[in-house]
Amino acid sequence: MPPEMMLRPNHIDPMPQFNRLPLKIALLLCLSAPLFGQANDITISSAIMAPSAVSDLSFSGDSNNPEFAAAQVLSMEEVDVWARIRKGFNIQDLDNPLVASQAAHYSANPDYFLRTTSRASRYLFHVVQELDKRGMPTELALLPFVESAFNPEAYSSAKASGLWQFIPSTGLLYKLKQTMFKDERRDVLASTDAALNYLEKLYGMFGDWQLALAAYNWGEGSVQRAIKKNEAAGKPTDFNSLSELMPAETRNYVPKLLAIKNIIADPGQYGIKLPKVENQPYFVTINKTRNIDVKIAAQLAELPINEFKALNPQFNRPVIIGGDKTQILLPHENAEKFQRNLAKWQRPLSTWTSITVSTRQRIENIAHMFSTKAEVIREVNHIPQKMVLKAGSTILVPKVSDATYSDITADVADNATMAVEPDHPDTRRIVVKVGKRDSLASIATRYQVTIAQLKDWNSLSHDKLTFGQHLRLQVPFASRAGRSSARAGNHRVKAVISKKRNR
Repeated sequence: MPPEMMLRPNHIDPMPQFNRLPLKIALLLCLSAPLFGQANDITISSAIMAPSAVSDLSFSGDSNNPEFAAAQVLSMEEVDVWARIRKGFNIQDLDNPLVASQAAHYSANPDYFLRTTSRASRYLFHVVQELDKRGMPTELALLPFVESAFNPEAYSSAKASGLWQFIPSTGLLYKLKQTMFKDERRDVLASTDAALNYLEKLYGMFGDWQLALAAYNWGEGSVQRAIKKNEAAGKPTDFNSLSELMPAETRNYVPKLLAIKNIIADPGQYGIKLPKVENQPYFVTINKTRNIDVKIAAQLAELPINEFKALNPQFNRPVIIGGDKTQILLPHENAEKFQRNLAKWQRPLSTWTSITVSTRQRIENIAHMFSTKAEVIREVNHIPQKMVLKAGSTILVPKVSDATYSDITADVADNATMAVEPDHPDTRRIVVKVGKRDSLASIATRYQVTIAQLKDWNSLSHDKLTFGQHLRLQVPFASRAGRSSARAGNHRVKAVISKKRNR
């Protein structure tokens, strides 16, 4: 359960008369709800309001009355997240002309600013809630504007990913799991927690938010070396004084954030109109212990697939692997739809299983085994054309039947790897010089072919060979010819590699 889902005013106890409240209020006040049928493996958690929002409002009446509790929730809607962010500004302004030039750039592109802030509306309450809990400046809630334009699927040339643009190594350092099935650098909850942990660490190192932000972009070691260089030269070590040592990206990084801060502080001055973002949770968290296809989850929630993926971008494959720590985010209004539709769902929740190949395999052979097209296997597993699987690779395949093939376990998903190599012929042509002691039988055994094949390839009508004679052979290219096997859950699947002559 994410932290904000556990917070509520201690003096409010709305549950005794829960059923009397309107649906929207009831959903907000619900801490967890069991589902039925196929839904018995999930729980839904939500939040009432931000603690800071309660302190900003004045109320009268009996705080023990559930109707009064509902009134508090409704009053929250009058306070938007932008006002809450403004109240928490606490990073020192930067006297740098780049701040003004960046603000001018954003104000000259109001459509881009609106698109980005509209995307941000899904995530801002959660980020601000986490910042408030830690007592961190709320300007940091705007950092994904600079990092990813609030696109959780953003991917950079440096292999940084997600809202907060973690590179793989830093992601692993901050316990963001990166597997074939899931990349937590894109997980809204996990990546936000990791980013704030990292920023807190950087502020502890430098004691200055501008330098901490520079280190987030440039690396803490780079900032430390720049500080030591200026100290050795008797120069100041503030951001402006160090900026001449920084690459252009970092030199503009902090000014970009502070320019966005200035626009949020007074959008009218820059000709910007901000979308309304209510100061309440945008999503609830669903804990799912069983596998479910991404498309089916979106369908049950009655959400467009793009909207579902915007909240759940961490899933790399079309199936979500269930487990004790698996979480799905849904907007408030779709959580009840998901619950109702899931309880009535009579078909399998997941249509995929996995196999691990023990030898080199062509995708076409695997597709044939599972009665599907090679293009389907390639697409869901991100396998390029003209590539084959190396031995030990785990891939998704369609379930031939739900009764025969089991769901993918969390252990398989966490440890699965996939490696590919260029598709080359199964056999290659070689020429062999006959030795003194060679016979058709010995050569056939040595090169894993038959005597009949040797005679056919060389148009031999007899078994006698001559010392120094040259024979043409078609031998297996890389691995031993014959039958290979693949594991599908606890089941054995046989794959026959044809030995065609591909030139």
